[in-house]
Amino acid sequence: MNNWTRRGFILSAGAGLTTACAGGTESTARDRIDRDVDLALQQMQAELPFTSELVNSAAGMLVMPKVTKAGLIIGGTYGEGSLMIGNAPVDYYSVAGASYGLQAGAQQYSSVLFFMDSAHLQKFRARNGWTLGADVEYTIVDNSGAAGIDNNTIKDAVYAVIFNQAGLLAGISVEGSKYSRIVR
Repeated sequence: MNNWTRRGFILSAGAGLTTACAGGTESTARDRIDRDVDLALQQMQAELPFTSELVNSAAGMLVMPKVTKAGLIIGGTYGEGSLMIGNAPVDYYSVAGASYGLQAGAQQYSSVLFFMDSAHLQKFRARNGWTLGADVEYTIVDNSGAAGIDNNTIKDAVYAVIFNQAGLLAGISVEGSKYSRIVR
């Protein structure tokens, strides 16, 4: 027979509640990111049909379904997403950035980085933190410049597609962003 004290009961209940909450939080975050990634990929392919060729040809894709960027002289950027190999998420990443300059406003957007060969994908996965421009050269693809993308014209190692932009952020600034693996 247990002789319960108020302190023992509170400590036991608190430990059980902490364990239950911690386990559920990670799963919920993963599920939310996976759901948002699926919706972003569907929207990208519906709005930008040329991206289907990139999806089919890529060794992997880093999908950031919602990146928020805001600034008034000093700015910041943050978003979370997943690295997809085939149709499966293999890792979760965040992008965080800072900027400084003549800027004002806020916006949200979705982005997908397409790794077109396994060497660049492995380089990305091997680093603890990765910066576009510093760690690898990339090509930004927009709707107007991508009409002719097919297997014969895909020559660069990494392509960045930005879509689903909302809000207004105007100005000139110096910016840096870093992609880092997160546990979800």
